[in-house]
Amino acid sequence: MKPATFLKSTLILTIATLLSKLLGSLFRVPLQNIAGDEVLGIFSLVYPVYMVALILSVAGIPIAISKLIAEARSTGTEADIFHIRKTARILALLLGISGTGLLLVFSEPLSQMIGGSSTRPSLIIISFTLMIAPYMAVDRGYFQGFEDMRPTAISQVLEQFVRVIFLLFIAYTLANSAFSNSIVAGGVMVGSTLGVLASLVYLKFHLSRSDFEIKNGYPYHWPQFKYWGKKILSVSIPIAIGTLTMALFNVVDSLTVPGNLQGLHEEKDITFLYGIYGRGLALVQIATVFATSVILPLIPSLTKSMKDGKLNETRNLIEGTRWLTHTLAWPLAVLLLVLTIPINMTLFTDTQGSLTIGIMNISTIFISLTLVGTAVLQGLNISRTAAFIIVAGALMKGVFNFLLVPAYGIEGAAIGTLLTYIAIVAINTYMIHKTIRIPWIPPHFFKVVTLSLFLGGLTSSFYLFTQPLEWERLVSLCVVLFTSLFYMILFIVCLFKWKAIDQRMVDQIPFLSKFTR
Repeated sequence: MKPATFLKSTLILTIATLLSKLLGSLFRVPLQNIAGDEVLGIFSLVYPVYMVALILSVAGIPIAISKLIAEARSTGTEADIFHIRKTARILALLLGISGTGLLLVFSEPLSQMIGGSSTRPSLIIISFTLMIAPYMAVDRGYFQGFEDMRPTAISQVLEQFVRVIFLLFIAYTLANSAFSNSIVAGGVMVGSTLGVLASLVYLKFHLSRSDFEIKNGYPYHWPQFKYWGKKILSVSIPIAIGTLTMALFNVVDSLTVPGNLQGLHEEKDITFLYGIYGRGLALVQIATVFATSVILPLIPSLTKSMKDGKLNETRNLIEGTRWLTHTLAWPLAVLLLVLTIPINMTLFTDTQGSLTIGIMNISTIFISLTLVGTAVLQGLNISRTAAFIIVAGALMKGVFNFLLVPAYGIEGAAIGTLLTYIAIVAINTYMIHKTIRIPWIPPHFFKVVTLSLFLGGLTSSFYLFTQPLEWERLVSLCVVLFTSLFYMILFIVCLFKWKAIDQRMVDQIPFLSKFTR
């Protein structure tokens, strides 16, 4: 692929990923406004279980297929491409049936584990999405193997758009028809199935009109399935585990937080409290989308430079990535922390759970660094190590929940999240340093942190003369908008004045240097 084509394709996929993640995160705000915290709590308990099942059956497939097809196009034959796609479709069917079957069979005990009987309708409905999603992922990977990122990009945005529209429509209709919260939450899950179905229909239609469709069949038997199946799984499984991160930690919360709250609260109160916790999760997801979306295009460049043996270029890319992540994550997290109360009122209509949300806001720094660190480890061709760290982190999160939730309630879960991601960032940094020998502390780290904290303290000083807990929603919105604008302008100006950013640093990041020259 030509460099210009590669950059264009990467940008298309990155922008589409950003849009789809934003849609997939922002909808929690109107959902809570329409249906309330208990429905948001049920959704927040069930959806991570679905996402883990989905990621394990889908996440690595597009990348694995695109890699194998790209290799087959350069060194193989059309028959190899046919066999890869045929094998992937069979695997997708098997994974889809298995995922749906497991969720249906274990819906009763699983619902009791994650929050009670109110979560079971949602588990049952969402399980059918797994029948479609893996099959859809095959077509996305197929197009990517032919260096065409547009179908994947469009299908991602289409999936989330259809999902969110139907999700909110169903929530509004059921909530206003006085259905129970468990039924409303279950109906909401239908939106996910419709979104995946819309994406699949689009991909099939586009494939039928493209030049990539192989019209002629080739002999296909067990040896072909066995050979290509092993190849696809060997590539996709480490990628899938490395992609889990937040979804895996969220499912650990679903499995461990409600049980540790049971001695303190009734079932209804547990789903309500988890809805409050879900507010923090929504803000975290929105924040990390912005913090990592600019960095993700760097990973293919990192992989290529590592493969070509260009160690200095690899180090520069990692240094630029770490600097940019800290420069984005620290001021954003501090700003969210300062504005926790007005943001809570603006988005969720009241200030309940502000302490929990504030702790989660601090976590966005280390979640962003974890996501980027995991991606860097994958770019350094140590995906298994990255996957092992994520699994170990999930176990650590479970231990923190057992220790902290009984003592501190739902705030204990937020504290456990913060501590777990701090530990993972430390381990990731050690592994990256061990592999490529980069400095422990990224360039201008202390300047960025000091500047973020100083400006955070400066902008929060207005709380000394006001009563934020008594503000109306419109007042809170105005405070959020004007304070954010003031903070970010000051931060950017001070960043240049204090020389925490320079052209040399920007030049290390191809994505940025292209637009600053």
